[in-house]
Amino acid sequence: MASKDVKLTKYEKARIVGARALQLAMGAPPLVATKEALSAVQMAFLEFEKNAIPLYVVSQAAQSPV
Repeated sequence: MASKDVKLTKYEKARIVGARALQLAMGAPPLVATKEALSAVQMAFLEFEKNAIPLYVVSQAAQSPV
């Protein structure tokens, strides 16, 4: 995330973690080192928690004029 004060919805979070888990399952290298073997979803969630996933959300609500 570019900004620390941005709050993602649970749907945006699920979309990011799911997209990254798919990449990992297809053979993408992990962006976080771990000592134990994790599933693709667990690894994606760990990467999300450490802000290591290079994916961004562009929200329509943030772009609409008030």
